[in-house]
Amino acid sequence: MHRNHHSTQTISPGIDWVIVAIYLILVAIGILCIFMVEYKPNTDVLASFISGKTNYSKQLIFAGLCLVAAIFILLTDSKIYTAFANLSYTLGIVLMLATFVAGRSINGSKSWIPIGGGFNLQPAELCKIFTALALAKYLSRQETDFSKLKSQLIGGALALAPAVLSVFQNETGLALVYLSFFIVMYREGLPPGLLIFGFSFAALVIATLIIEPNTLALTLTVIAVLTIYFVRKQLKRNKRLLSIIIVLWALSVGIQRFAVPYIFNNVFQCYQSTRIYSMVGKDYDCSKNHHHTNSSKANYKPPRKPDDYNVRQSKIAIGSGGIWGKGFLKGTQTRGKYVPEQHTDFIFTSLGEAFGLAGSLTFLLIYLFLLIRIVNIAERQRSTFSRVYAYSVASILFFHIVVNVCMTIGLFPIIGIPLPLISYGGSSLLTFTILIFIMLRLDADRQMVLR
Repeated sequence: MHRNHHSTQTISPGIDWVIVAIYLILVAIGILCIFMVEYKPNTDVLASFISGKTNYSKQLIFAGLCLVAAIFILLTDSKIYTAFANLSYTLGIVLMLATFVAGRSINGSKSWIPIGGGFNLQPAELCKIFTALALAKYLSRQETDFSKLKSQLIGGALALAPAVLSVFQNETGLALVYLSFFIVMYREGLPPGLLIFGFSFAALVIATLIIEPNTLALTLTVIAVLTIYFVRKQLKRNKRLLSIIIVLWALSVGIQRFAVPYIFNNVFQCYQSTRIYSMVGKDYDCSKNHHHTNSSKANYKPPRKPDDYNVRQSKIAIGSGGIWGKGFLKGTQTRGKYVPEQHTDFIFTSLGEAFGLAGSLTFLLIYLFLLIRIVNIAERQRSTFSRVYAYSVASILFFHIVVNVCMTIGLFPIIGIPLPLISYGGSSLLTFTILIFIMLRLDADRQMVLR
């Protein structure tokens, strides 16, 4: 890439136009997929696209607004993002708190703020940008020593604060996205022991769902006793080791007996708990769920079938596409409106049915190329701020892509995570646009060292 050193700010110097091209291709594919879902035969396509009444015409309007935002970002000074990183993060948290007062409830989630004209703003989406900037700002400070526990805890708190607020807004899916910032922190020196702890915790949660509580508690006790037996010689030299083993055993039993049941019965919504349990082949009794207050045990019917129905129809749609697909606007599952939420969370199914395995793999390769390109951009930065921010963008995109695609093929619970630049929604499209174009602006000024 050539770089011209003009005194006036222009768009062209240093911008990675390959990323811009991939962005435009993905947005176009998204509008095409929404069109496939909503198109009705014998309608004037051009009129329906400019009407602003269909979801694909709205997405086209969103795309136009996002392009304006993208151009504006490319014309700004990179220093503005370091200067306002902390302020923007504070604003994001305040907006998320505002949803509890002035928020609008959509699909059981009070995470939206009405902004007029039928549009709603989701602060939890925008807060991903602010968190990426704040984390980049914190890690790039000269006084931040990320090898120290205090710095690691502050970094973790920056990432988890919006996640906790998202949980209280009943946006568990969005809350999980904030875990992607821990991938960035590992790149910057977070100890691998925490990764082992995280996987161990996940394994314990899964074991709690599968194994009967008393059996699991007994199994954990046996493991602890055997560990003490096999390290008995080391225990003579290091008395603290016994204390560590006992504390880990007590913590594990406490998590499986009290913490996990509490989370599923009090934090998660009934449908979310049902979906996660169904992933491991178990039924969840919604009468235990404290969110479930509208029905008595006598007349309550668990929502197992609708949950299974969503995933089953999604898999049927993708599977019916075969190797080469049924063709553009020829998908029977998509045309018949069998797949719920197909223009948002299940948008991948329309692509799978129309263009088959070949089309789906080609589409995923575009994403893969985008991720590799962003990682390359991250590694060529001179400043820690730009590198951390670019890795944040890659991590957020990676998390969204993997979870959304796995949701549609039944490998992950349905938690309402959109497919980047493809799923219908103004907040989501705007968030990913701003994320990507701030990265491009920072990359264009990679010769500067930003703090």
